[in-house]
Parts: sequence; structure tokens; C-alpha cells
Amino acid sequence: MRRFCALAVGLSLAGCVTPPPPKDYTAFHQADPRSILVVPVVNDSTQVDAPATFLGTLSEPLAERGYYVYPVNLVAHVMEDNGLGDADMVSQGSPVKLASLFGADAVLYARIEHWDAQYIVVSTNVTVQVHYTLKDGKTGATLWDNDVTTVYSPQANGGNPLADLIADAIMAAIERAHPNYIPLAQQANAIAFTTTNQGVPYGPYDDRHGGF
Repeated sequence: MRRFCALAVGLSLAGCVTPPPPKDYTAFHQADPRSILVVPVVNDSTQVDAPATFLGTLSEPLAERGYYVYPVNLVAHVMEDNGLGDADMVSQGSPVKLASLFGADAVLYARIEHWDAQYIVVSTNVTVQVHYTLKDGKTGATLWDNDVTTVYSPQANGGNPLADLIADAIMAAIERAHPNYIPLAQQANAIAFTTTNQGVPYGPYDDRHGGF
């Protein structure tokens, strides 16, 4: 049996932890963004392919929340053509200027803080940690941010201690050699965008606009 554990920094997934207070959405509701520009992802991990992989998971959940999301591949090409191909430089630049290139209402930044597989004895923990920030395309003010960590630990449990130990070692080796980060990235996005009073409110292209 495979077990999956998702942890949200600042969010409560365990009954013994006090939930955080609701976020202040005053600035978000005043801006009332309709379109979101997702810019290249900043990578603080050691995995060079992490930004491209994660970038590909961001558009769909935002569109499902009721926002128009500019095609990320097109955005990347346009930004490269305008000398904005470096994600770190983009993250330090003006969101107002970025938004003006596309006519976007808001700009979403994502920073990968952890994207790794750690082998511990006979287990492998695959971790994805991301910080999200949404900024107003007109003023540059921060409308929303969140920090989410997801962890996956595959384990076998067949009732035979020796067999389970061997199976755990085999699965750990497989996960470490070819870890699949996409489900964890998708889980991180789901937690970040949809958690009530912590996520991104429904956008104008959803009948539940303004709520969660």
C-alpha cells in the first residue's frame, strides 16, 4: 500500500494544529483580477528541470478557478524575446511592466524551495515545496501569497516484516532513481489555490466568483 502525505506550511491538515486565521483579501477583491500572467518559475532547488516541469502544472488549476491564464509557453517565448528569459531577474523586476506586455490584470510568481528525493535507510521521501505570490498588474501590490509543501513516502505493507523491508528498499530505490514530481506539484497547487480562506478566490469566469 502506498501512503501519501501532503503538508501545507501555514495550513492545518492535522486536528491537533490550530488553523491559521483567514487571509486578508481586501486588496485582492479591490483589484478583482480577471486574467493572470504566470511567469517563469524561480528555482532554489538542485534539480535543473524542476522549473519547466512545475510551470506546466500551474495554468490548469488557475483556469479552473475562473481566470484567464495566458499560455505559459507563449509567455516564456515572448519574455525571452524581450530579454526577460532569466527567472530570477524577472522575479526582481516590476510586475507592472510584465503585466503591460500582455495586458494582464495580475502576475503569478512561483519559487521552488525544495524539489528533491531523500533516501533514508529503506525509504525515500520525495518533497516539493513552493512559495506562490500573486501581484497586481496595475500597482505591483501583493494580492495573495502562500507557501506549500507536499511529501510522498512510498511504503509496502504486506504483513511480512522481512518481505516488507525488502519491498520498501526496492520501492525506495525506484523512487529515488525516477521520482515522479508532477503529482506532488499538482497537489501543492490544489492546496495553495483551493484551501478555504487561504487559497485564491473564484475568478470572474466561475459562477462562484468571489467565494471559495
